[in-house]
Amino acid sequence: MAMSVKTGKLSIPAALAGGLTGFLVFGGGGYTGLLMLSAFFVLGIWATSHGKAIKATILSQEPHPEKRHAGQVLANGGIAALAGLLAMIDPVHDVVYLLMMAASLASAIADTLSSELGMVYGRHHYNILTFKKDQKGLDGVVSLEGSLLGMGGAAVMAVIYSLFQGFGKDSLLIVLAGVLGNLLDSLLGASLERRHRINNDVVNLLNTLFAALIVLFLR
Repeated sequence: MAMSVKTGKLSIPAALAGGLTGFLVFGGGGYTGLLMLSAFFVLGIWATSHGKAIKATILSQEPHPEKRHAGQVLANGGIAALAGLLAMIDPVHDVVYLLMMAASLASAIADTLSSELGMVYGRHHYNILTFKKDQKGLDGVVSLEGSLLGMGGAAVMAVIYSLFQGFGKDSLLIVLAGVLGNLLDSLLGASLERRHRINNDVVNLLNTLFAALIVLFLR
């Protein structure tokens, strides 16, 4: 938490929110949960910082923001923290909660990588609702490269989960949930977020919740 504040990656409230999230994730998910959360944090910070000069020229001349606030931390990690809390309260079903935790983080990292790296490496960008070419960086605009990088991020979460819990059907479910959660994020971005009905934090919370519910019902 101190290092995150010192390096300017998180505000003080965000660091506190991250600490609470980490405590709950570790309490309910053990080292599996902690490693998944750490992977999301490291990959997310790297993706946000990567190509920041390019990103700054896409929508404005302002530097691309790197410091995360508390709302962003809870929007991305809140469902994972909730799953950890439920696992602590109801340890009989901790395996299910851990899977939901993995799915929510898979969706979170898929969204982060696809949007942040898609702006840098994407060649053609399309509106997810109309399939017409649109300006990269706008809500709900996707690229093939960004989508594949997002899928790769979801796969990273699945691999970490599987190294501790074993490879099998659940591994595929995590990737599927991550991809579908990322898709929902784009759909909400192109519709409700563009119309200013909801903000990006709400979108992130909904896509991680959606991913967690997918594995709950398909497992």
